[in-house]
Amino acid sequence: MSDRVVVAGAVYDRGRLLAARRSAPPELAGRWELPGGKVEPGESGEQALVRELREELGVETEPLERIPGEWPLKPGYVLRVWTARLVSGVPAPLQDHDELRWLGPGEGDTVDWLEQDRPAVAEAVRRLADGAHR
Repeated sequence: MSDRVVVAGAVYDRGRLLAARRSAPPELAGRWELPGGKVEPGESGEQALVRELREELGVETEPLERIPGEWPLKPGYVLRVWTARLVSGVPAPLQDHDELRWLGPGEGDTVDWLEQDRPAVAEAVRRLADGAHR
């Protein structure tokens, strides 16, 4: 059986990257992540990302490109990350998060990222510095 896919978005807006602080489950609370969630049967990764960011943050986003690689989460789950552009709405921590923060270039290491998010965050921050998100 193949792993379930969890998608996350490196959401860009005005030259900044969105970070979300987990409020649950307890073992993850207080750590930061790229927001997202599980892909449902019949969804593409991009479709799941748009839906999850709408549910978790109340925003509309446009997936841009997948960051190469995938990272193991808990057993049976892998993380895949897409860059995405904020289309409309103001992100708010509606589910699973208690704080959001916009990080500018050079601020990628100012929050305590979850281990599995770090490789994708490093690439997302590099792309932010390169202006590749515009």
